[in-house]
Amino acid sequence: MDHFSIAGMQLALPCGDNLETIKAEIVKTKQRFPWLDMIVLSELSTYGPEKKYAETLPGHAEDYYCKIAKENDIWLIPGSLFEKVDDKIFNTASVINNKGEVVTRYRKIFPFYPYESGVTQGDEFVVFDVPQGRIGVAICYDLWFPEVARTLSCMGAEVLIYPTLTGTIDRPIELIMAQATAATNQCYVMTINSAGKLGVGQSIVVAPEGDVIYQASIGDEVIPVEIDFKRVRRNRERGLHNLGQPVKSFRDNTANFSIYTENKLENKELKKLGPLTIPTKNTN
Repeated sequence: MDHFSIAGMQLALPCGDNLETIKAEIVKTKQRFPWLDMIVLSELSTYGPEKKYAETLPGHAEDYYCKIAKENDIWLIPGSLFEKVDDKIFNTASVINNKGEVVTRYRKIFPFYPYESGVTQGDEFVVFDVPQGRIGVAICYDLWFPEVARTLSCMGAEVLIYPTLTGTIDRPIELIMAQATAATNQCYVMTINSAGKLGVGQSIVVAPEGDVIYQASIGDEVIPVEIDFKRVRRNRERGLHNLGQPVKSFRDNTANFSIYTENKLENKELKKLGPLTIPTKNTN
């Protein structure tokens, strides 16, 4: 079998303990769609975007999700939560298999600076295997950096999953980025956003050719889709519509991209942009 079914859960969740609400939604979704293999929630869905709820891992919430995954025979990416490590806080997503085991964790590499202040960036790219293929995980603002998706695809990821929390007017741009990321990496892309007061919804699932499988509205939705890993492999082998083969072209190209090998923090042109701070009132 080359198929693996994933449901994105776009929910309106407030700040605070959402564990029981999330459990009820997972149980209901699994009962409605018993063929599902995985459920994915939005970024910071467990407690919301308040650092006072940060937990060490493994911890209470992760253990709670492990039990849910095992009881419902479902793989689970329960969005993310703030992880406390000594004096640091990371934005971390756990990946739990259908036996209730944590198979990996991903720490957001690109926190939404300068707004997501006080969060330490991660430094490891994460992929994991399901019986049918390989999946990569990143979080929200990581989508804005093609280097993340390219690295995951070079690690063999055939599906890229981005738990997301976007409550701002730039969501339409992210939808375009999701399509571009899918096409340039010849893979499925899922960005599952929150709804309600914290998020503007509009979760999206994109196919390896860059076409939209489904785009949600702004309210609560469950988005069950079937991933065809064979479709990804055929696309990467033969090219987009039997035309462009960007993954193999990237592999075979001998260009030296010096911006990646030099210290970009010392790049004269980039330094002209000034510090990474929240804009002040425009006095010009």
